[in-house]
Amino acid sequence: MTRTPLTWLYAPGDRPHVVAKALAAGADVVVVDLEDAVAPERKEYARAATAELLTQPQPVPVHVRVNALDGPWAAADLTALAGLPGLSGLRLPKVTTPGEVRQVAVATPVPLYALLESALGVEHAYAIATAHPALRGIALGEADLRADLGVRAEAGLDWPRSRVIVAARAAGLAPPSQTVHPDIRDLDGLAASCAHGRALGFLGRAAIHPRQLPVIERAYLPTEAEIEHAETVIKAAAANAGAQALPDGRFIDAAVVATARRTLSLADRT
Repeated sequence: MTRTPLTWLYAPGDRPHVVAKALAAGADVVVVDLEDAVAPERKEYARAATAELLTQPQPVPVHVRVNALDGPWAAADLTALAGLPGLSGLRLPKVTTPGEVRQVAVATPVPLYALLESALGVEHAYAIATAHPALRGIALGEADLRADLGVRAEAGLDWPRSRVIVAARAAGLAPPSQTVHPDIRDLDGLAASCAHGRALGFLGRAAIHPRQLPVIERAYLPTEAEIEHAETVIKAAAANAGAQALPDGRFIDAAVVATARRTLSLADRT
């Protein structure tokens, strides 16, 4: 996709009417969930309904979060979804080793996204990020990671967050998106959490309700002041290729110019 994605909206695979609403909600990517959002007795129905949907191209990119690769449903998920024209990507939950990514990549020729949800997954972040060319991104699953680590405060997750951001960058992947904010009514909390995530280096966020989408997009799009500063930097760099100080005293060099270009690229996303 040419548009830089900032929002990924999850919808349960066993509720086709909710998936239909998600496709029209304005998210950059819709993620049909066959894993945590679906009860065991509904797994087969969710798989069949999702496969039926994806026999046709969709108005926005659709990813599917399949069931855990070491569980009883993943193989059937992958078989049912392989080659469907409406499928844009697979999200692999609870990945802990690069071998898991390679196993799926060989069998299913579609872009893959690995979710790291345990201490072991975080420890293997770079190895997973470089496991196969089909892997297009990594991200955290923070609910499971909190439970695995026994983390009670937000600050306890900042190190694994940074670890995954650095691994993605080192592997040449796009910056990871943030995990979902579980309280759909707490939009102020969502905005504050997004601001913190953006400061750490995340780009965009997963959502579980359409009302969260505009909050996430506002948080991750550059502000007018950031755009103005970026334009000033680019103009100064065009006039003088070397390191220099702007009239307001701010120093710019090649790294600052690269950041300015990224800012303007995001502001002009199509």
